[in-house]
Amino acid sequence: MSKMRIKKGDRVRVISGKDAGKEGKILSRNIDKDTVVVENINMVTKAVRPSQKDPRGGLVKKEAALSASKVMLVCPKCGKATRVGRAFLDSGQKVRICKQCGEIIDKA
Repeated sequence: MSKMRIKKGDRVRVISGKDAGKEGKILSRNIDKDTVVVENINMVTKAVRPSQKDPRGGLVKKEAALSASKVMLVCPKCGKATRVGRAFLDSGQKVRICKQCGEIIDKA
């Protein structure tokens, strides 16, 4: 299990697999399984039984989890897929930085 350097809400680009090159926002992440769910990426069709909430049931399209190693953060400043570094400000605050342009992404 590796350290996950991406967060919920980050914009990411898929770097391998059938959806390679597509971008989306992270909806959720599972640190224990090292997986992420990305908006409109890795769509699967699931059969759903009729219920009180959904009386018709049928087939539902939804996002499935994919390995966190298959996605890279897209830097909001330079727009490139990048690795994420960590740095400390003079105040001692930890921040995430873009390895491509060196800009601060946000507070870690």
